[in-house]
Amino acid sequence: MEKLVSLGIVENYFEKLKNNLSVDAAIVGGGPSGLVAAYYLAKAGKRVVLYERKLAPGGGMWGGAMMFNDIIVQQEALPILDELGVCYKPYREGACVVDSVHATSALVYAATKAGATIFNCYSVEDVIFRDEAVAGLVVNWAPVMREGMHVDPLMVTAKTVLEGTGHDCMIARLVARKNNVRLNTPTGEVAGERSLNVEQGERLTVENTKEIYPGLFVSGMAANGVSGSFRMGPIFGGMLMSGKKAAELMIAKING
Repeated sequence: MEKLVSLGIVENYFEKLKNNLSVDAAIVGGGPSGLVAAYYLAKAGKRVVLYERKLAPGGGMWGGAMMFNDIIVQQEALPILDELGVCYKPYREGACVVDSVHATSALVYAATKAGATIFNCYSVEDVIFRDEAVAGLVVNWAPVMREGMHVDPLMVTAKTVLEGTGHDCMIARLVARKNNVRLNTPTGEVAGERSLNVEQGERLTVENTKEIYPGLFVSGMAANGVSGSFRMGPIFGGMLMSGKKAAELMIAKING
């Protein structure tokens, strides 16, 4: 039985890894926008893989606000919750209250049920840069990166890449710095996020979801961070709508 347990895990894992070395869409970061994008990409029949450096995907949605595990979602994003079967309670002025643990679990389940593959405990240390475009990711174990170990990575080719890393905008910063290129942002660089403004932050999260360099898209707080827009706190409708928009843009790019 001991051999069966180990063999089953190893054989299945390496089959899963082998099947995702060349994909339609590679997503960096398993926050709400990345998970929603993964769901819609997979639903459209695209091969999509998502890399999350932590043990559990979900980003900041798990903790709600100050560990009060509820979040707010505005009316415009409720169709996404309805499609994913997420429960919510109407509150005031078109806003709803959602249990953050329930919602985050539902996003993870929906993405994987639709056919997306999630690899947790992975870090992305670089991109594949070919013909002046982002053409994939360079990945390694998150503990290897955290401990600063000199271990070479593996490469994953992708027709499109989505950065959903949140406030850090790490992929956009890396692409601009290492390749000396201008991004599709107001400054041509990562402008950095501004302070909190809920209404502006929610609206601009969706507006700033776009292709910022050939092959590289941004969603969620990374979209606001690269364009110098506002953070918004524990309201997540913009994140959900940003993920859906990112998926639509990437599907159009993949389909040519």
